Amino acid sequence: MSFTVLIPARLASTRLPNKPLADIAGVPMVVRVAQRVASIGATQVVVAADSPLIIQACQAHGVKAVLTRIDHASGSDRLAQACDLLGLDDNDIVVNVQGDEPLMDPALVNAVATLLINTPAASISTAAHEIETVADFHNPNVVKVVCDASGLAHYFSRAPIPYPRDTPQQLPNPAPLRHIGIYGYRVGFLRQFPTLPQAPTELAESLEQLRAMWHGHRIAVHITNHAPGPGVDTPEDLDRVRRLFDT
Repeated sequence: MSFTVLIPARLASTRLPNKPLADIAGVPMVVRVAQRVASIGATQVVVAADSPLIIQACQAHGVKAVLTRIDHASGSDRLAQACDLLGLDDNDIVVNVQGDEPLMDPALVNAVATLLINTPAASISTAAHEIETVADFHNPNVVKVVCDASGLAHYFSRAPIPYPRDTPQQLPNPAPLRHIGIYGYRVGFLRQFPTLPQAPTELAESLEQLRAMWHGHRIAVHITNHAPGPGVDTPEDLDRVRRLFDT
């Protein structure tokens, strides 16, 4: 099985300045991410950075990195440029692991890559797990996904879907699914994606994956039994992850 792991890393962050370089037990966070997924058997693990400072930090720890433009509108645009810089073929597979996910499960990365390789009808693969509380089901910050019988996504939403009409204060049965923000892509799709007009559903929900679905691309969904480890968005998140690495 051949695929590339791409880790986009952007130095600017409003809630946590210089986030990719945040120290976690003596190692920059983005390097921690790369080291964590290095054991899964990917062809290569590459950081796609917007700053020479990130490149230098990666090189100091033996992590491959490429310098992308600083003005990309989205992470998908950065990934597309990284594919060009690496000379990847349109038929190649890449998995996008965020640079603020130092506790990402390597097995989940492998599963997302495997699913896309084995699902020729899909341009993208991703992951989800069962929602366990009504509060999460109704939380707009928890993105939900509904799948069809073949495991392809019907729709993603911040709203509670599928909505249990007769028992709105209970979880539907079977359990609804929480989307996990990890993606596998066919490189040819990644190169096309930045040229696609934004979709009305994407603008309404503020969910980029809906643009792909609006234009007819299918998304395969891997269902995992385990929620991913916490990402790092705030100083409080960083303190929590640091404590986990210190134990």
